[in-house]
Amino acid sequence: ILNYDTVADLGAGEGTLSQLIAQRARKVIAVDNSEKMVNFGKALAKEHKLSNLEYRLGDIESPPIDDETVDLAIFSQALHHAAHPPKALEEAHRILKPGGRLIVLDLHLHTFERARDLYYDTWLGFSEVELADMISNAGFQDIETAIVDREEAPPHFQTLLGSARK
Repeated sequence: ILNYDTVADLGAGEGTLSQLIAQRARKVIAVDNSEKMVNFGKALAKEHKLSNLEYRLGDIESPPIDDETVDLAIFSQALHHAAHPPKALEEAHRILKPGGRLIVLDLHLHTFERARDLYYDTWLGFSEVELADMISNAGFQDIETAIVDREEAPPHFQTLLGSARK
């Protein structure tokens, strides 16, 4: 992440990741569809004097970011909340500069139905093949996927990492 000029954290939530990245990137744009989360993030950014961290209210399926202005687009545990994950990935492709990178951290496909109610999940994660196909269909190249974490405690969620290049 050290050498990325402008980073978009799509579905940033309260912005924990955005704040970490802002310590190293020139500019971070954190997008979330919750006004409460955006206001909370703005307050934290101000408190921690992160003037290069900008929060924007918006949907990850139509982020308020200009075309080809971002070096790195990240979805961290955000894609399974999207109504249409392929559309969100297409939008990430739109905002990335040529050669820009995509990183997706999300849940591997699971059967814990209660996640829909407990965490407002729209999708119960994604298989590696499904994620790779969605990324490819959005126009990306050099796609890699891997399971990078397994929780010890039930329901034993696994974290899936996808990366690609525009």
